[in-house]
Amino acid sequence: MDSAEIAAHIPRLRRYARALTGDSHRADDLVQDTLERALAKFHLWRRGSDMRAWMFAIMHNVFINQLKARRELALDEVAEARLEGVPRSDPMEMHDLEAALARLPAEQREVLLLVGLEQLSYAEASHALDVPVGTVMSRLSRGRERLRTLLSGASVTTATNLKVVR
Repeated sequence: MDSAEIAAHIPRLRRYARALTGDSHRADDLVQDTLERALAKFHLWRRGSDMRAWMFAIMHNVFINQLKARRELALDEVAEARLEGVPRSDPMEMHDLEAALARLPAEQREVLLLVGLEQLSYAEASHALDVPVGTVMSRLSRGRERLRTLLSGASVTTATNLKVVR
């Protein structure tokens, strides 16, 4: 194993951890826990597969496990997402974006962060979150639409027009 392979992903892991936790200290702890798990489970990584997606999957699972352990897990609120490293030309716009991201369901927020911020492909995000590619695409579409609505100031309704399929 080449530790440089794992170390190369630390900045992206830290950025994603920061977006998940909203706190630099908790983000550092999450990255450390992720790296420990990756090193302990490195024998499970398949050579030739995408290490970045594998490590994001580990981080996602560690984060969810930590939330469950603290009994903070809620369906509509996993953590307040915060962007790091994004140009802050207008602090009010950034505040609005952070607030809108925090109002998204956790599933949509995670996909938006992985695809939009971390620039993972749909397949990589699918692997990281352990969901089908179609689920990534639909969550991304719904998340983007809801984010647009929130940023435009329009009211967001939680009711959907779902039909029962038998």
